[in-house]
Amino acid sequence: MLITAIGPAFEYGAATIWFWITCLIGLVWLKRHIDLNKGRNEPVLRPDEPGAEADALPDLSMLVAAKDEEENIGRCIESLLAQDYPRLQIIVINDRSDDRTGKIIDEFAAADSRVTAVHVKELRPGWFGKNNAMHAGVEQATGEWLCFSDADCAYDSPRLLTAAVRFALREKVDFLSVLPRLEAGTFWERVVQPVAGAIMVFWFPPQKVNSPKSPRAYANGAFMLMPRKTYDAIGGHEPVKATLNEDMHMARLVKAAGLRLQVIRGGDLYRVRMYTGIKQIWRGWSRIFYGCFGTFPRLLVSVLMLSIFSLSPYVTLLGSPLTGGEWVWMSAAAGFAILAQQSILWRFYGITGNRPPWALSYPLGAVLCLGMTLNAMRRLGGGTTTTWRGTTYHGGAQTSPESAGSN
Repeated sequence: MLITAIGPAFEYGAATIWFWITCLIGLVWLKRHIDLNKGRNEPVLRPDEPGAEADALPDLSMLVAAKDEEENIGRCIESLLAQDYPRLQIIVINDRSDDRTGKIIDEFAAADSRVTAVHVKELRPGWFGKNNAMHAGVEQATGEWLCFSDADCAYDSPRLLTAAVRFALREKVDFLSVLPRLEAGTFWERVVQPVAGAIMVFWFPPQKVNSPKSPRAYANGAFMLMPRKTYDAIGGHEPVKATLNEDMHMARLVKAAGLRLQVIRGGDLYRVRMYTGIKQIWRGWSRIFYGCFGTFPRLLVSVLMLSIFSLSPYVTLLGSPLTGGEWVWMSAAAGFAILAQQSILWRFYGITGNRPPWALSYPLGAVLCLGMTLNAMRRLGGGTTTTWRGTTYHGGAQTSPESAGSN
């Protein structure tokens, strides 16, 4: 290897090129500190949001769809009943559950008039489960505003709904999505969730999502708040009836209609536990990546991002002895890229509610997310069925009530 005026020149030209690429990867990771500082300036929903007095807040209908959620639905409804929102209708839709979900919902409805139980017995042709359930729930809604959420959410602050509506009214937001804190109770959740979340931030940075000048649109189905006129303006759930990521598609419709979309972090006001075991995590995030990106170019960019920017420094470090006797230069470049990567990840993990030392597991999480992205690419041909929550779909229609573990 030769040392030139601008750095090392390896015996093989490809090694020289890769050395500089690895250095560039490190610089890109360091630049993320600037991006993260910008992101930290984005607002976080506070329980004491200023705004209209309680008597002036609009009537609100909270809609929660639940399928086989007997372990979560009680916690969800109890935390909704603890909300201090003055005129709140809680509509809980039992979507063809095979467990005790429907019975639990009925018990809450019998005990508190604020709870309305809706039971979906069958899936209408051409509709996916959650969208069909929410559509049925909206038919029972009396509120001027609607909020859509999931049964696996826990609303830790009784001020959440009041704060969210006040924020939306004050900022004149037509569609507000409040991001939850992600619960992680198992090893695999702690490994995968932050990496998957980072991929979503890469594609949907809050600054662009919240800018009316940018077409970038994103929403999280765990909390979507809007006046009923917004829901009607985008056609309700009808245009997204055959999608598994209805939140993303509804957000795109809102922006396309010229309405104001805003995504805001919810801090510690509420949390959600998306998946538990590695099988659920694999299937769930594969579905999300497929539904959110949906095109070969976007999925390919995600694959390249994970392969080059996330994993290649580690591969380079392990393979550096193969570059020749002066392998120390390649090792140094890889070490620089890894340290730069970890420096931003420790900050990112802390901001997202994860313990920073879990950043050391990032390479493993990146490998799994790479596999899930490739799995999403496999489904682009259109011939692969989608099985979710016990129902198998193909081409936007139900095909069979197979086990959710079959895909």
